[in-house]
Amino acid sequence: MKVAIVGASGAVGQEFLKVLEERDFPVDELLLFGSRRSAGRKYTFKGVDHEVRLLQHNDDFKNVDFAFTSAGASTSREFAETITRHGAIMIDNSSAFRMDEDVPLVVPECNAEDALTRPRNIIANPNCTTIMMVVVLKPIEDLSHITRIHVASYQSASGAGAQAMAELRQQYREIVEGKPVTVEKFAYQLAYNVIPQIDVFQDNGYTKEEMKMFNETRKILHSDVRCSATCVRISALRSHSEAIWIETEEPLEIAQVQKALASAPGITLHDDPATKTYPMPLYTGGKDDVFVGRVRKDLANENGITLWLSGDQIKKGAALNAVQIAEYLIDRL
Repeated sequence: MKVAIVGASGAVGQEFLKVLEERDFPVDELLLFGSRRSAGRKYTFKGVDHEVRLLQHNDDFKNVDFAFTSAGASTSREFAETITRHGAIMIDNSSAFRMDEDVPLVVPECNAEDALTRPRNIIANPNCTTIMMVVVLKPIEDLSHITRIHVASYQSASGAGAQAMAELRQQYREIVEGKPVTVEKFAYQLAYNVIPQIDVFQDNGYTKEEMKMFNETRKILHSDVRCSATCVRISALRSHSEAIWIETEEPLEIAQVQKALASAPGITLHDDPATKTYPMPLYTGGKDDVFVGRVRKDLANENGITLWLSGDQIKKGAALNAVQIAEYLIDRL
């Protein structure tokens, strides 16, 4: 396998290197690409140093089997034809193609088979918050069709990139040292704060991030479900969490839901109120699974279930999901 990573110097690009090595992905040749700022940097993969090449419109992607791209939507749109021209499968982590009808939007635990039909040889990786939510929704959907979702997300600094994570650390240092607080990557100081806005506001009062959860969930689950989200940035470093209220066509028993979640791929059930066992971002960072707890009946809806989840935004919310898509395709080559 000849594999390329576009955006190798970013937080997700670095996570791609870790995940590919952890999972012993069959990489015979690895190419790293980046902007002029990152070109020339060297990163180690399986004990061998690889230099980042400048991403250009040329034949560098000839004979590449998989290209994992995480360099932003504008870069993905500009270079998609260059990347796929010689047959490479582009698994894109940006928002560029997610809602295009001829581009599958894939979470392997939910709709892996969609990746088999890719007219443009592009597969879109969903928004990180959507990925974690649909992994948990799928086993419940299999019990009874989900008609309505309300969700409040608690999203870590990593969702805004490596520089945002660095800024959060810097803000805490500056506060302790009594210095003016640096605010560049966020609209406001994030340290000791929560910011109830992720991405730009739309005409309906929801943010772009919140509308991604509405639209992407429907596409992934092939469903008419309606999702109302409030997305909030919190001062966790790299794990997102979500409080979710789910309405199903038929009422479900808690034990039934817990059993389905516990046996589903990609999920770890941490749910024991008696021992204060529930997921927290402090402990889910670096883990592959989405962790679920606080599963209970919705007191305001007889057909409702509510639960809490937490998972690593850079890992399952980005790099791992993309690598799992490639693994699925390799198994069927």
